[in-house]
Amino acid sequence: MKFRLGLQARFLLAMALVLAVVMALLLLLLHRQNLVQRESQAISSRVMHQMVDDYLHSHGRSVAEHLAESLANPLYYLDLDAIGRILRDNRRDGLIQYLLVFDRHGRLVHDGTPEIEGYGGAMDDPLAAGALAAERTVSQDSPQVLEMSAPIRVGSERIGGVRVGLSMQVAHGYEQRSAERLRARVEELARRHQGWVALMLLLLLGVAMLAALYVQRILVHPIRQLAAAARRIEAGDYSVRSQGSARNDELGDLVRAFDRMSESVARHDRDVRRMAYTDALTGLTNRLAFRENLDHRLMRLRGSGRQLALLFADIDDFKRVNDTLGHEAGDEALLQFANRIAEAVGRYGGDDALLARFGGDEFVILIQEGEVRSAATRLAEVLVAELRRPLDIHDRQVFLGTSIGITLFPEDASSATALMKNGDIAMYQAKVAGKNGFRFYSRAMDHAVERRVHMEQELRGAWERGELSVVYQPVCRTSDGRVVGAEALLRWQHPMLGMIAPSVFIDVAEQSGLIEQIGPRVLHVACTEAVRWMDLDSGERLFVSVNVSPRQLRRGDLPDVVADCLRETGLPASCLHLELTETSVISDELQAAALLARLHSTGVKVWLDDFGTGFSGLSHLRRVPVDGVKIDRSFVADLQRDPDDLALTTAIIAMAHSLGITVVAEGVEKEAQYNLLAERGCDLVQGYWLSHPVSASEFAHLLTQRMR
Repeated sequence: MKFRLGLQARFLLAMALVLAVVMALLLLLLHRQNLVQRESQAISSRVMHQMVDDYLHSHGRSVAEHLAESLANPLYYLDLDAIGRILRDNRRDGLIQYLLVFDRHGRLVHDGTPEIEGYGGAMDDPLAAGALAAERTVSQDSPQVLEMSAPIRVGSERIGGVRVGLSMQVAHGYEQRSAERLRARVEELARRHQGWVALMLLLLLGVAMLAALYVQRILVHPIRQLAAAARRIEAGDYSVRSQGSARNDELGDLVRAFDRMSESVARHDRDVRRMAYTDALTGLTNRLAFRENLDHRLMRLRGSGRQLALLFADIDDFKRVNDTLGHEAGDEALLQFANRIAEAVGRYGGDDALLARFGGDEFVILIQEGEVRSAATRLAEVLVAELRRPLDIHDRQVFLGTSIGITLFPEDASSATALMKNGDIAMYQAKVAGKNGFRFYSRAMDHAVERRVHMEQELRGAWERGELSVVYQPVCRTSDGRVVGAEALLRWQHPMLGMIAPSVFIDVAEQSGLIEQIGPRVLHVACTEAVRWMDLDSGERLFVSVNVSPRQLRRGDLPDVVADCLRETGLPASCLHLELTETSVISDELQAAALLARLHSTGVKVWLDDFGTGFSGLSHLRRVPVDGVKIDRSFVADLQRDPDDLALTTAIIAMAHSLGITVVAEGVEKEAQYNLLAERGCDLVQGYWLSHPVSASEFAHLLTQRMR
């Protein structure tokens, strides 16, 4: 039997060799560490001895010179008491063994003791001669003492001298203790280093074992499984062409197995290429194939004077279908959209038209026959009309629509990348303009996009910087003119741009998703202020109404956010009114009805804002539980001049009352408008004729004045 050395065995041998080398290096490192430790201790001892010797000479010289200066006058006047005090003060130094003061004849004057034994006698010790002859500070030493002698002068006349003896025994004791502490520290560091080396060695062993298991699990075992899978494929209907391999390990098995699969892979290459260039869901051309086709057409068209148009179509609010009906319903909606687009392109796009799906809910159309601008306009109009029609999905009618951006070659750009970018910008501008329409690209759109991006960047953090604030517009009852509540409105005072219109930055917040952060903060501030109004004792509870964006409604957690806010602020649920736009509620009645039912269960009131501007009717109000409707200001503005607006407003009030729904009119700017609404039974009104939006403190002051 031929011996086989597998990958795992080779790996283990390599790891063993690496461990052996590492062990040898570690042993060498420990040996070198011991040598360095001994050498460092020897050097440290010499350095310590030199440092102590230098210190003794420096300290002794300093003491001797200081005493020579301090003893000049006392010695001149032979003031033994003063000399004794000075010597006793300096004897406190633990290094000083003796202090001697002598006169010009070498006789002892003072030794720092009260008795002054030997006073007046000659000094006959071995170091006395050197001290008597010293004309400046000199040092002498013996095995027991290091002496520093300095002459004492008055002016230029030498009147005596001082001898300072430093104990060598005390100094050597200091030196020995310091050396022992240093040695202990070095030994401690060496032990710690050895411990780290041992720990690293253990970790290395552990890593080696884990690596062996890792190789077995991640490399060897999967390769064996892949080879077995390849042999199972070999058992199919495919013809096998084996090229063999010289390797005798697992990778050799893998190569031989995949050699046997090569012919079957070649047979399926055509299908793979078709899949690579086709969208799996709709069967349309995908992004990759479209880009290659576009590059090829642009190369042919350059310099020919012919035009080409790209139409970027994006389904409006498609995410709502996936979120509410599921992804299967979303796929069905995409298929129906693709079929409608393909039918329209086939009729109006020309023979050379190309339709592709770029992924998600985005479709791209290329046309180049005839007058492309007029052809693109006609096709866009047809697409907007066709895609506006409801879709039948899971026994439900879904209204979506589409936004289309159009860009032309060579007017707008000459490269495929620039054309696709311009088409995307134009499509985005169509969405900004209100969706369900189309826009041609213009260079001004680039600046508009830049301004919008800049505003979005500025809006991020505007709340933290204190630029955003909440103001309140009073809501009055028509029966008695009494203030019964207020609508909370958001304002943005930018430090450079000044006051920015809410219609501008609210749309940016909605499109960018920032409204999901700002909305709950506005709700919390408004509820907090409404709690303060309760302390004014106005005779009835005032409500605060807060606008809720469609994006907040689609998240599905609005009831939880409201409940948390009411619990934190302590505001009664009946004092909070939420205002939702009519279109955001009607666009998905099932989800809206479920959310509003949860809100109603807590006692919160719900109003439909901008009522009458959407595509719904009052019949929807029977299916969606709301407490009030706000007649849009566009109807109120023309009450006096337009009989149709007056009739429509009257009908809304009557039909809403028949359903038990409160009616609020906004935008009341004239007394005549107020009187007309009051005559027709409108319950509540708000507008500039009654009061402009004011700050929280101004609103509280307004309430206080009206209670007087």
